[in-house]
Amino acid sequence: MDLSVIIVNYKSSRLIMDCISTIVAETTAISYEVIVVDNASGDNSEQLITYAFPFVQFLQMGYNAGFSRANNMGLRAAKGDYLLLLNPDTLILDHALDCCVQRFAKSDLVACGVQQLNADRSLQISGNYFMKGGLNHLLPLPYWGKVIRWIGYQLKTKVPNVQEASTEHHVDWISGAYLMVKRSSLEKAGYMDEDFFLYAEEVEWCSRLRKLGPLAIFGDINIIHLQGETTGDAFDSDEKGYYGLYDRKGLQLMLSNHVRVRKQFGVMWYFILLLNYTFAVPVFFIGSILENLFKGRNPFKYMPQVWGLTKNVFRLWVMTPTIVRNKPHFYKVL
Repeated sequence: MDLSVIIVNYKSSRLIMDCISTIVAETTAISYEVIVVDNASGDNSEQLITYAFPFVQFLQMGYNAGFSRANNMGLRAAKGDYLLLLNPDTLILDHALDCCVQRFAKSDLVACGVQQLNADRSLQISGNYFMKGGLNHLLPLPYWGKVIRWIGYQLKTKVPNVQEASTEHHVDWISGAYLMVKRSSLEKAGYMDEDFFLYAEEVEWCSRLRKLGPLAIFGDINIIHLQGETTGDAFDSDEKGYYGLYDRKGLQLMLSNHVRVRKQFGVMWYFILLLNYTFAVPVFFIGSILENLFKGRNPFKYMPQVWGLTKNVFRLWVMTPTIVRNKPHFYKVL
């Protein structure tokens, strides 16, 4: 078996069927298997998917285990020499899997990704660089994040992501929407960290893979990624990307990012991140009032978002003793 494709399902059977249709249509030069791991969707996903694609191996977690644990179940069942974590909301283009496996096999890379595209074929960030202490997680903060971004530009800090990858663009970590690894790399780096429920798990995993050798994005191989469709629908969030910090999805994102920083960079950087998030609350409160007054709007227009961020930061402080201890814990709030 050349390739094992692992897709995690949570109430996203329609997207998965579209995804597998493109795998079948665009993959002709390699042998492959498709493994769907279901996070207790509680619907007819298994019947729909296996009826349409009888070759699919459908595994049931029995509970909503999130991304790491479900992918690990798929990885343990996989038979391929190459292992691909693939999001349900992706579409394979132009023999992408064939080309990726063939090039990956001839390289010294430990893991690889491809250039992801939005539905309109515009470029999507597919690879990233580590920033010391995970300071890039401060950029989504309202107002305060813009100040930090400006400071970074003045200091000529390296941009933390790759908007458009060259033919083979080396990176520190690869988007988990399409992340391919060699079996030999998995055996050395280990499986994904099961403390994570959702978000940042692929970053932490790539930090271990990166110690074994280079990671790269193949910029001339493309897939479509309907970014955020699965989590936005599943968790009733209007936020389709990774910048909303005001609802339950935002809390999960913030929590996972802080846990990743604790694991990868240590306690000091964890508190630097947390203190910046805490400082961002009054900045958001005052900044939003001033902006709305200046624009002739209701000065309290953004108070629901201010309150949402305040509650989420408070939850982070409540969970800080557990995070700092760094003992096994399932960080699930969705």
